[in-house]
Amino acid sequence: MSISEDGTLPGCQAPDPNTRTPKITVPAKACDCHAHVFGPTDRFPYDAGRTYEPPEAPYDKYRKMLDTIGVERACLVQSSIHGTDNSAMLDALVQSDGRFRGIAALPDGYTEADLIRLHDAGVRGARINLQFDGAAAMDGIERLADMIAPMGWHLQFLANIANYHGALPRLAKLPIDLLFDHLGHMSTKLGLDAAPFQDLLAMRRDGRTWVKLSGPYRTTQGDGMPFADNLPFAQALVAANPGTVVWGTDWPHPHLDIPMVNDGDLVDLLADWVPDEALRQKILVDNPARLFGFEE
Repeated sequence: MSISEDGTLPGCQAPDPNTRTPKITVPAKACDCHAHVFGPTDRFPYDAGRTYEPPEAPYDKYRKMLDTIGVERACLVQSSIHGTDNSAMLDALVQSDGRFRGIAALPDGYTEADLIRLHDAGVRGARINLQFDGAAAMDGIERLADMIAPMGWHLQFLANIANYHGALPRLAKLPIDLLFDHLGHMSTKLGLDAAPFQDLLAMRRDGRTWVKLSGPYRTTQGDGMPFADNLPFAQALVAANPGTVVWGTDWPHPHLDIPMVNDGDLVDLLADWVPDEALRQKILVDNPARLFGFEE
């Protein structure tokens, strides 16, 4: 993804507005643990340093999708589209009446007072984006971890573990929980035996390294549902530690280079990956409640 010679940013597809009702019924208090809100831009302009130009994807459209798939709770993740201005995400948390939590992107010079303000608004973690231009460098991660540890937050990584394989031992020593987006974001073509994936599995066994069953289109070698090459990876990640797995839609599915997925189908895909209903209860309800601090 690159900017054209005339400075035009690449666009991306809008999410499918016709969400299908899933074939399976999700349990009460299920949580979508990975989604974003974009705009509305008249209130929340996009960041000048963004690398793509998505359609608006505001709270009301997201909430409509959640209602269709039967999911009550969510965790919104700050996107590079809004940079380190968390206003759109925080506004959505207010509108959710306590049903949403947030993961913030922190600007340079953040203070303890900033963290307390975000925590009071419903934020429960900080995002480290190593995937796109302008992403955070590895330097400073230890300092951030030390600052957020007393608040019970975790660090959430958007990073291809194959590209940052050498950093995994360093990350494992941090004093907080870690959460890796999108199955670790490693291409399935590298195989289950790839050293980065095996190291992630080993980290997961310590109980402090979480993973999201999300974004299968970001790791697949295929071009659409059911992303069958992801199945053994998802099952291996769950088996390594079922108590530290969560699930997310990745709505509105930004910069997708295959035909747009339908969120109802993604719910049903989870049933393929995790056939056991009791285990899905853990992944959809119990684990998110513990990680994000949802009250019963």
